[in-house]
Amino acid sequence: MNGTLQLADIEEAARRIAPYIARTPLLHSSSIDAQAGGRVHFKCENFQHVGAFKMRGAANAVFALDDATAARGVATHSSGNHGAALARAARLRGITCHVVVPEGANPVKVESIRRLGANIIECEATMRGREQALAEVVARTGAAVVHPYADYKVMAGQGTVAMELLDQLEQPPQVLLVPLGGGGLIAGCATAAKALQPGIRVIGVEPEGAADAAASFQAGKIVPVERPKTIADGLRATVGEPNLAIIRRHVDAIVTVPDAAIIAAMRLLFERLKIVVEPSAAVGLAALLEGKVTLDGGTAGVVLTGGNADLDRLPWMMENVQ
Repeated sequence: MNGTLQLADIEEAARRIAPYIARTPLLHSSSIDAQAGGRVHFKCENFQHVGAFKMRGAANAVFALDDATAARGVATHSSGNHGAALARAARLRGITCHVVVPEGANPVKVESIRRLGANIIECEATMRGREQALAEVVARTGAAVVHPYADYKVMAGQGTVAMELLDQLEQPPQVLLVPLGGGGLIAGCATAAKALQPGIRVIGVEPEGAADAAASFQAGKIVPVERPKTIADGLRATVGEPNLAIIRRHVDAIVTVPDAAIIAAMRLLFERLKIVVEPSAAVGLAALLEGKVTLDGGTAGVVLTGGNADLDRLPWMMENVQ
């Protein structure tokens, strides 16, 4: 892709990954509409293979590799969902996968990575620790790095979420709300959405305790949070350089929400939609319920990024959650 991301790249990704992903449904709740102030369509990537949208980007990256490169295997760092997705994509292609996982990662996600056959390497729970451990793995194995978000093939795969969402609706939503961690999903979705529906507003949502993307968006450069603190473990990554460039080009705003609002939104999705979502998936609804984004009777598409919650530690059952 030569350092750019276009709708054609996302359309190519959609064709490449079609045999390996699920076309996920849209769900709707009239009672949530009443609380949100407009009609909300939830794009349920919690129903995707490995339980998260990450399967799209990982499949695109893995199946785009030439045979010689693929034969050396693939490697990445991940707090969970991307690692599981890469492990599954690698298994489908019949190649080796190595995943660097930070200490304290969600045990449900780590078990998924292990079950899908990847080699797991633990590291310090910082971005520096992740990158150092990954560099050591690559030096030892020669594996190709499939970065969880700062990779154009990954971004293109993730952009198919927005393509599907728009295709599933007779009328496009006025707003698209996308959880924001490293920025792979929103970079792809914003590129697709703005190309297909130029008038749509694309808004990124991240936790207050990991608000590097909001600060970076304003500053025009990466402003990292060294030790992010949020229950939304999938959104703790620092936004990538290429991702930020695309975000600044196509995203209209970034808003932040506190963990308490994320937990409340997560529980509401369990109760009203009768589905399992993880905390990271709930930030878009949290932004609506907190009034960070107002619909004024309009419509929104909200990406529910994944459903890999630890059912033994649901946040509203834990004491002293902040």
